[in-house]
Parts: sequence; structure tokens; C-alpha cells
Amino acid sequence: MTQNEHFKIIFQVFKELAPVPTSGIVTVTLLSCLLFGVQTYFNFTQGVLSVGASVFQNGHLHRLLTYPLYHKDLAQLLLSVTTLVLLGGSLEKGFGTVRFLFVFLLLSTTTGLFYSFVDLMQSDSDQSHADGLLPVALACVAVTTMHTKMTRGFLCGVSFPTMALPWVLLLITTALTPHSVLPCNIIGILVGWVYGKGRLSLADLTEARARVLEKTMPFKLLRSISGVMFVPASTEERRKTLLPQINPTPGSYPVQAYAPLSSINTADPTAKFYEGWQNSTNTPLSTSTPPLIPHGHGPAHSFGLSHGHSSELSSGHSCSHNHSHGQQ
Repeated sequence: MTQNEHFKIIFQVFKELAPVPTSGIVTVTLLSCLLFGVQTYFNFTQGVLSVGASVFQNGHLHRLLTYPLYHKDLAQLLLSVTTLVLLGGSLEKGFGTVRFLFVFLLLSTTTGLFYSFVDLMQSDSDQSHADGLLPVALACVAVTTMHTKMTRGFLCGVSFPTMALPWVLLLITTALTPHSVLPCNIIGILVGWVYGKGRLSLADLTEARARVLEKTMPFKLLRSISGVMFVPASTEERRKTLLPQINPTPGSYPVQAYAPLSSINTADPTAKFYEGWQNSTNTPLSTSTPPLIPHGHGPAHSFGLSHGHSSELSSGHSCSHNHSHGQQ
């Protein structure tokens, strides 16, 4: 086998095992990378698109929309995107791509609005700007925990209640991600819980409206992109997309092979067992002994046992018939 064939096999195995990226996660990732490239090229002032007290002090309401896509450096961008991919993919598969993008926008703006109000209440020395995808990713985890039926979760072999999962991830991601603001991350989890309980249902996007929006131009373009999974808003279509029906070709599955009657050793007619199975030719064909029926069982059990007894009789007759032909 040549080296190119080895690489082809490795690539095929990786392609089969690697999860298919979803359209919503890819869209948010591309927008974050695009904004990071623009701010690096034009050398934006650090924190120019972050959220904080300046939203109310200077009227920078546009920061409520831009702060989750804004990252101060490359390390923050990579870790934030990785966190969103690992923690937000399940929410998109449960809601659909259109609803996920809408929920992402709703959670991010609500989190930014509450954090800006909290930051405004603090003194000037304690004020800090928040940005990045981490607060929204934690909010997505909180929404997922509110919709799941699992009572306990596992992380690195440790079992804990499912409702504690966002807080465990909060400690891990806040410690690893640079420029992360702990109060903003906490507010993101609380906003996710509020949304999961249905408190923001008036501002939510229904499934019927999401199905209509899927037919518009921006989402039709996402659906046509190959190599990316577009999750439909409809429950039935989403189930077919995530759980495709497997139709195996006839003969693709192995079946149990049975030895033909001609392969039975007829030289020893007194043998009671053949390959671990009782030889029915040595079973006495007596009609006087009724089949054993457990006490208290009804006719259904008698029928099953009689059927098995008749099958044994017919099998014994076939074996005897074959034995007689062999002797001839």
C-alpha cells in the first residue's frame, strides 16, 4: 500500500468520525473572524465594540449587537469559538438553524443589556468592558439544561446534577479564556435559565415563523452550502436530517449459517448430540406423554409448547428420512 493510499484511508476515517458543522455555528464563527480581521487591519481602539456602562452613558446601543463577535486578541477568538462549537451545537440541533440564530441574538442582546446596567451601577474604577462569545455560549448551555430530561451529567468522569453543569463550565471557561468578565458570564447563565423557563416567550420566534424565514434568501443560501448541516426548523424535517433512516442493501448484513442435513455425521446413529445440539433422531416419538405445562398457565403457553414439540417431530422425521436414503 502506497503512502497516498494511507493518507486517503486516514482522511476517510476522519471524515466519517468528525461531526458535521452546523450552519448557525459556522455563520457566527465566520462573522467573528471577519470582524477580527477588519479590526486588526484598521487597528481599532481596544474595547471600541465591547459592552459596558458606555452603552447608557454615551448611547452606544450598537455594541449590544457587536460585542459577542468582537475579540481583543487571537487567543480570545480561538477559545471563544471553540467554546461555542462545543457547547452551542446541541442547542442548534434542537431548535434549528434559523431559531438558533434568533436565540443567539436574543440571548446576547439581553445579556449585554443587563451587564451594561450592572456596570453602570459600579464605580468608575471597577467598570470593565465585556466581549466575546463566552457569555452567549454559557447561556446556550443553560437553555439546554432547562430542556433536557437528564437529571445528572458527567464531566471528566465526575457525576453532578445537570443544573450545575453551567456553573462548572463557568469556572473552567472563565479561567482559561483571556479577557473574560465573570459578572457578564454569570448574567449569561441567568438569562439562559430565564429563557429556558419561557419568560421571554413574547420575544421568541415560533417554529411556524422560522419555517417561513427558511425560504428567504439569506437562509436559502445557507441551505445550499455543501459540507455544512442546515438544521430545519420543522420537527419532522429536523428528525430526518439528524437521524437519517438507514436502508441497507439486501445481503449487506451477515446472517447465521446453518449446517445442511447432509453434513450431519450419519455413521453414528446412536449419537445424542451434534455440535452441542440434541439429536432429534434419538428422541422417542411418544404420543402418550403429553408436553409439560406449567401449573396455572393458560392455553397460550400450551400452544407454544405444542408447536415446539411438533417442530421437533417434523425435524426428527426429516433426519430419519435422510438417514434411510444414506443407507440405501
